Amino acid sequence: MRVVFMGTPSFAVPSLEALLRDHEVVAVYTRPDAAKGRGRRLTASPVKERAIRDGIRVEQPRNLRDPEYADVLRSLRPDAIVVAAYGVILPSEIIELPRLGCFNVHASLLPRWRGAAPIQRAILADDVETGVSIMRMEAGLDTGPWCIQAATPVGAKTTAQLTDELAELGATVLLAALELLARDGCEWVAQDEALVTYAAKVTAADVALAPELTVGEALRRVRASGPTAPSRMCIAGRSFVVVSATVSDLRPALAGVATDAGLTLGLADGALRLDVIVPEGRSAMPSEAYLRGARLSADESWSAV
Repeated sequence: MRVVFMGTPSFAVPSLEALLRDHEVVAVYTRPDAAKGRGRRLTASPVKERAIRDGIRVEQPRNLRDPEYADVLRSLRPDAIVVAAYGVILPSEIIELPRLGCFNVHASLLPRWRGAAPIQRAILADDVETGVSIMRMEAGLDTGPWCIQAATPVGAKTTAQLTDELAELGATVLLAALELLARDGCEWVAQDEALVTYAAKVTAADVALAPELTVGEALRRVRASGPTAPSRMCIAGRSFVVVSATVSDLRPALAGVATDAGLTLGLADGALRLDVIVPEGRSAMPSEAYLRGARLSADESWSAV
């Protein structure tokens, strides 16, 4: 099958690799190179880097609304377009262009968590399970019917862990869906609009820590956090990013701080031990390593940033 692939982050790479093994990928579309790091150097997306390794044609339009982009895609004669976390809205003209259709590898069990941040929202909502859906794209936001879904428990997984797991799961079910599609065997299931939830982009406020949270709420915020929306808190006027944490048996007072073998924060119904933190202006470190050089009073307290 002749396929045009559209994707940008690492989540999309396993799907691209699966297509490269079993189909003819005639072009890859990805977001323009972005300035990253302290030096603000232009950096290629993970999908672009993977495509270049196999000598695949790479296109990086800022949007797809210009008619010339439809002409370029038409010239490629794709049987299907596969999208996985591309980050660009596809106009109807593009969606309707391929002979077999345009399909999305979406990281949720639709209709739950349509939108930009389904993995983080599943963690924050304390969902028992999440998964991937192979969806036929329409003009609306993740509104199309799906043909295959695969589920996995959320458990205590972080955003990074779930992203990696769902990326591999998505690649597997994508190939299964394309095989069914090739022999006209896909049974498309319409989404139940009564069950729709939306996964808005996660902000720092969504994952910020505060003393009035329960231990469960605080843990989910840490697990759902990441480089673009880190979990933050404050001790003695100093800001910290919390990278990982676990439930503690210690019981400091609400908003209190215990310093026995690491930083432990008092919450509404228990305590949270900070395993790895990033003090403002410094690199990530275990909280006990931070305490070796810190001067915290015995009655120290913590707060939201």
